[in-house]
Amino acid sequence: MYCDALIVGGGPAGSTCARALSQTGWNVIVIDRARFPRDKVCGGWLTPEVFHLLDLDPGEYRNAGLTLQEITGFRTGVLRRSTVETEYARIVSYAIRRCEFDDFLLRRAGVRVLEQTALTSLHNDGDVWVANEEIRAPLVIGAGGHFCPVARRLRDHVASPHPVVAREAEFRLDARGTTVVSNMPELFFCNDLQGYGWCVRKGDYLNVGIGRRSSVNFTAHVNEFVSFLEGSGKAPRASQLQWRGHAYLAAGVGPPPIVADGLLLIGDAAGLAYPESGEGIRPAIESALLAAQTLVAAGGRHGLEDLLPYQTSVGRRHPRVHDASPLMRLVETPIGRALLASSSFTRHVVLDRWFLRSHGAMGK
Repeated sequence: MYCDALIVGGGPAGSTCARALSQTGWNVIVIDRARFPRDKVCGGWLTPEVFHLLDLDPGEYRNAGLTLQEITGFRTGVLRRSTVETEYARIVSYAIRRCEFDDFLLRRAGVRVLEQTALTSLHNDGDVWVANEEIRAPLVIGAGGHFCPVARRLRDHVASPHPVVAREAEFRLDARGTTVVSNMPELFFCNDLQGYGWCVRKGDYLNVGIGRRSSVNFTAHVNEFVSFLEGSGKAPRASQLQWRGHAYLAAGVGPPPIVADGLLLIGDAAGLAYPESGEGIRPAIESALLAAQTLVAAGGRHGLEDLLPYQTSVGRRHPRVHDASPLMRLVETPIGRALLASSSFTRHVVLDRWFLRSHGAMGK
């Protein structure tokens, strides 16, 4: 079985890259260990820019019978303290269910997909890579998230940093309901400002979760958040939910390289989630399109020198965390709790710049 590019992982990064390459005539195969629609838990909100990048009209997505909750505001604050409500006069984001969204994008890619197919072996045979002893391709693209086997191979001798850890649950609302308003997700920063919890309404579904920059005492933080959800009426049966965990590298944390001869990483496999919010969908899609553009421009060449422009561009767009702005470092101090109580700071910095990535904040 031969293809021009083998993509390992059928999430938003993998499906977007597959579609972009296929549209230029590439023969692409996507493999994924899951069967789609897969049970993928995620806060799952997308800014209008994501739909623009995908060349997808939100109405087209909704008309396919898929969940698309319009978002026009946020409620934010530090856990168990007063909150700030921020409202916009326009739609600033949409909430989606990842089980639907990922399946839609993968089918839309229009390429051959091998589901329930994990990457179990990968070795080089001259000018091509041989995957699972049956798929031959000159180029392998790792799009399998934080635990992507292509990323592990590429970074075999590089020390791995500590990832952000998260635990989430998504469930259909019952008679007990929730106090969370459909068009207004709620964000609750931990008291030490090293993570935050969220509640996102998606039609008849509610997604709740918490992410932290470190796994130290993580269970205690999860338990505190669960207690808050139940006591506030946001998720009255939070302790009974099936919570799922995952991990990812924030942008700039993941060590280079993200390219090698015939190998390239995109999305969470490359460690591109935004450090302030943890959002990974938009940078995954951007990196997928950038990778496809680089490959097409290389005219079929896939050596290290041909792929380095992609790594350089990604590095510029996602600077390392230690290069974070002074403002971001200030918020991580105790002063941040006072800043998060300010409606002006919340709107213009926390939401517009960090969570919505609006007002030209991308790439800065």
